[in-house]
Amino acid sequence: MDILLLRPHPGSDKFGLGPFFRVEPLGLEYIGAALLAKGHRVTVADLRFRPGTAAWVRRSRPHLVGISCPHALEYERIIETAREVRRVNPDAFIHVGGHAAAAFPGPLECDDIDAICLDDGEEVVVQLAEALDKGRSLADVPALRLRTRDGWVTTPPLAERTPLDLVPLPARELVAQHRSGYHCLLFKPVWLIETARGCPHRCSFCSVWQLYERSCRERSISAVVEDFATTGDAVFVADDLFWHNPVRSLELADALKKRGVFKRWILVQTRTDLLCRSSELLAAWRPLAKDFDIFLGLEAASDNGLADLAKDSGVTETIEGVRIAREHGYGINGNFLIDPDWTEAEFRELWEFIARHGLQRAGFTIRTPLPGTEYYNQVASRIAPQPWSNFDMHHLLWEPRLGVRRFFELYTETWRRSILNTSGEKSMLDWMRQVRPSQIPYIARVLWRTQGMMKPAAYLKEYEATRGTVAPCGTSLSVPGIVEPPSNF
Repeated sequence: MDILLLRPHPGSDKFGLGPFFRVEPLGLEYIGAALLAKGHRVTVADLRFRPGTAAWVRRSRPHLVGISCPHALEYERIIETAREVRRVNPDAFIHVGGHAAAAFPGPLECDDIDAICLDDGEEVVVQLAEALDKGRSLADVPALRLRTRDGWVTTPPLAERTPLDLVPLPARELVAQHRSGYHCLLFKPVWLIETARGCPHRCSFCSVWQLYERSCRERSISAVVEDFATTGDAVFVADDLFWHNPVRSLELADALKKRGVFKRWILVQTRTDLLCRSSELLAAWRPLAKDFDIFLGLEAASDNGLADLAKDSGVTETIEGVRIAREHGYGINGNFLIDPDWTEAEFRELWEFIARHGLQRAGFTIRTPLPGTEYYNQVASRIAPQPWSNFDMHHLLWEPRLGVRRFFELYTETWRRSILNTSGEKSMLDWMRQVRPSQIPYIARVLWRTQGMMKPAAYLKEYEATRGTVAPCGTSLSVPGIVEPPSNF
């Protein structure tokens, strides 16, 4: 079959760190590799670059179109993309997958979408393509929400979790034309690598652990080493919880060294409490890159704040984990959640914590009830009808305790205390000195856009512009569990 896999543009990224990140569609590359292995003709189109949807559909003339939906804020954009595909190619079968689609598929149940994947695509999409190609019943394809004449139905789940080595390496050649456009922080181009999938923890703001039932699957060391060895000089490891398995992590570091892997830059994501018991791991991994950064979900500046998020760790672990990582020469990045129900005291507590522990490289996002999380179910009745694009962790979904104006004054003051404020300790010129001359236009453009995070008026204007608008397809944002949940929840 001719198959087109689309990564839509997520839409507006007026606020937040979006301009700093544009990574390759790794999920589509793995699905593409699985389909290529079965003899299908696969095109991956990253719509964050030109040309647009219609051009790709006319060029590839697909029988099956897969659309990636990694985030809830993209629901409207996914539906718009599906409608454009349908207009250009009415006979194509349109399928949507990705984390947000699997965790909370209800908003995508529209006439222009034929099926929604409720689990990992490497196995499900291959079976879907085979059923379409052979004319078999789609009801026999596992882990789908299917649009039928009688409404939407759910097919049985996969018999077991998809082994990650079902597809040893992603088909990166499918997006080779866009490689120079993938970037992360100061580095460009950047390669995205996955060594494991899932998380055993239970943070209330996260849907990863619910979707995967607190499991954590790993790729074989040989596959990971080959992936590292054949990718470029700057790598972002996409694992939800790096170094989760200490024994395997030490084996992997040793295998990478034996292969002679050394990168200009590596970024990984993990937890502070894990760092507290991982000094040996940190020492083993640090020699693998000239610069090695860790992104931490710092979340809150107090034990009470962390407990409210079901983080299962405290600020003692935050402080100690950061200290140990810095001691081994790692750069520390992170993120704190800003609750709309805060008073001024909580803002000042956060500012003092940041200053005391030197955490100016952190970001700050509004605590947002993402669909598919426990927090969403807890507060869904408070959420007024509005676009899903507001679920970007920079919009208010209800009136904050301090009032909108005062909240945004304090929120933007928090951003002004970060290193992104070019009027603060790190000037635009300081940023320029950290990149190659050819990348100065990129970093200048990114920094110019992020300065909006320091301006209350910008947030207030956006807040007024989006109030009173509603989500597409008649989806109510105030009703959790619009459809029956995936059977693997």
